[in-house]
Amino acid sequence: MEKIKEKMNLIRAEADNAIARAEAAETKNKAYEQQLLEKEQAITSLNVQLARLDGDLEAAEAKLAVAKTAQADGEQSKSTNDALARKVVLLEEELDAAEKNCQGDDRKVRRVRRRSSRDLADRLSRLRQVDVKAEHFERQVQRAEQERDQWEQKYEDMHAKYKNSQAELDNLTKEMEGI
Repeated sequence: MEKIKEKMNLIRAEADNAIARAEAAETKNKAYEQQLLEKEQAITSLNVQLARLDGDLEAAEAKLAVAKTAQADGEQSKSTNDALARKVVLLEEELDAAEKNCQGDDRKVRRVRRRSSRDLADRLSRLRQVDVKAEHFERQVQRAEQERDQWEQKYEDMHAKYKNSQAELDNLTKEMEGI
């Protein structure tokens, strides 16, 4: 009878140990699920930022296309637009670099799902840098557009002066023929 009690106590102890291990495993599982949820939220946030940067990039490309069109229209004032053309080329190169960074960041976002939270911080930092560059490019495009507008205004003013001078010359020629 005593052996049965001893075996019962032994079985109870094993059952208690098994329950404790199961509870510990369940706690670890919940912690892992929480970490996974946090990482998925971070990835979602990065995807939203990437989409916003893509939108900014498209806007910058549209502004660049407008600047290129203005450059083509202003061929008559080519000497004054040479500086603008150089700036547009530099902006295109910087835009291409930013676009490559965005494409690289898209691949990096996919890898983030497999990496730890330490890697997430690095990716956020890089995305911020791309965001700062995009804002910088946008400001440069705005400056280039303002410069183009100024040169176009100067051209129009000079063209008007030329027309006035031509009209005066024609009048003077008519008066001289009348003499």
